[in-house]
Amino acid sequence: MNDDQPFLSDEDKQLRDTLKALLQEHADLDASIEALGHMPIPDQLRIARLKRKKLALRDEIVKVEDRILPDIIA
Repeated sequence: MNDDQPFLSDEDKQLRDTLKALLQEHADLDASIEALGHMPIPDQLRIARLKRKKLALRDEIVKVEDRILPDIIA
């Protein structure tokens, strides 16, 4: 058995998959915001909505990361 890789429970695997999906969605939103910003007449309302959604995703990412790596008080 390979001792280099820690045992991951089903919940840990699911959390990591969720985190990966959230990070991808966050990157996609970032690319969309960037593309909309380069248009001749940027849709400021759409950009603002995407930025709010991106911030909400960031909050969700932090929550999932905290569940994966809980704070350890030394």
